[in-house]
Amino acid sequence: MTETWYFLDTHKQTPAYNMAVDECLLQWHSEGKIPPVLRFYEWLPAGLSIGYFQKTKNKIDLEAVKKNGFQLVRRLTGGRAVLHDQELTYSIIVSEQHPRMPKSVKEAYLVLSQGLLEGFRNLGIAADFAIPEDKLATTQSAVCFEEPSWYELVVDNKKAAGSAQTRKQGVILQHGSIPLSVDNDTLYDLFVYRNEQVKQRARAAYDDKAIDIDKAAGRNVSLEETKQAFKAGFEQGLAIQLETFKLSDEQEQAVNELMHSKYLTDEWNYSR
Repeated sequence: MTETWYFLDTHKQTPAYNMAVDECLLQWHSEGKIPPVLRFYEWLPAGLSIGYFQKTKNKIDLEAVKKNGFQLVRRLTGGRAVLHDQELTYSIIVSEQHPRMPKSVKEAYLVLSQGLLEGFRNLGIAADFAIPEDKLATTQSAVCFEEPSWYELVVDNKKAAGSAQTRKQGVILQHGSIPLSVDNDTLYDLFVYRNEQVKQRARAAYDDKAIDIDKAAGRNVSLEETKQAFKAGFEQGLAIQLETFKLSDEQEQAVNELMHSKYLTDEWNYSR
């Protein structure tokens, strides 16, 4: 029998709200109040999300973030900075004890990212899993899409989706970004570089390292089509059935309280 998970689409929301929902869903699943969840969301205004351990000082150009009308938010998950603009973002919340969830983070990525793989295929895009040749090589870049990690999705050896994962209270939270199109001119203005030459070099190299849905498909793909493709992809890849779920008034209130007490505070966002 196919297992039923909740499907929640919160559409366009602020960066702080988006992160608060993911944490609340993790909490509620940990307490046994909801089954595993697949969530889709978008960002308004566009947001720069930074990894849990990522430094902002001398790494992120906070003035440029503000000047562009973006909002910065720190994630619960690790990894590097992502500019969330023209994209579909997904999150998955599932227990570490789920019979299909491997113990290792790397292997869990492989299982959960199966849904992403099927989503790309549903759009006619020949994606594959990244298996980095040398994960010992370190990179100083603050930009997420410059390098694929284990089992992230690549098209023509270019990173097509970036994901991050954390485990808290016995629950796995994996969320990630599926860019429909990327403005890499703006992207590189948000980071601090030693000099303009270094910045221009990084910007020029980006096209060889990352690819968006429109380029991968060779056409303009609408957000709605992307959602349908990936929703079906997760059902296929994870062998689940999705049941539409909406937040109750009480749940919305919990999200708003967490958003104000944590994700809108300088203590959380600029703590490093």
